[in-house]
Amino acid sequence: MMDMRKIRDLILLLILLVIIGCSKPIQKSDSMNIANINEVSQMLRISSTAFEHNGNIPKKYTCQGDDVNPPLRIEGIPSGAKSLVLIADDPDAPRGDWVHWVVWNISPETRIIEEDSVPSGAIQGMNDFSKTDYGGPCPPSGTHRYFFKVFALDNVLNLPSSSRKPDILRAIQGHVIENGELVGMYRKS
Repeated sequence: MMDMRKIRDLILLLILLVIIGCSKPIQKSDSMNIANINEVSQMLRISSTAFEHNGNIPKKYTCQGDDVNPPLRIEGIPSGAKSLVLIADDPDAPRGDWVHWVVWNISPETRIIEEDSVPSGAIQGMNDFSKTDYGGPCPPSGTHRYFFKVFALDNVLNLPSSSRKPDILRAIQGHVIENGELVGMYRKS
């Protein structure tokens, strides 16, 4: 039986679909606006062979395991993309959004990011563990959601490796062609 939260979410989704269906068609300039970053594309997709969307992230990819990035697959990259950005974060952290990984200038030819690797030529930025590397899920309590977001850009970013998520979000403003996300769950055992 569905709980009230799921029912509420379904109703909100239906209302949103009705509103979208009644609104004006999205213009190319609208899709390039930073305000649309939170609208997930159906074209650009990110997945993992290690866990399903909304599934549990294996311990190997967390602070209780090897603390290495999971393997990721990116599909539906638009032909006009000049680079990709990857941001992994936890919106359920006690102090708000906790950034686990930021990578930019990923080649649009990249379809696979192997476990414990960074695509050739890509730049890793500073995460909230104060390191330029992947930091796996490590929730202090409860089950947290971990979002792996990919953005296809119409440009290449010129940012130092000391850049953080807010710097990247400012830099991609007006340059996002498509975006997609994968959500994984983790709770310490």
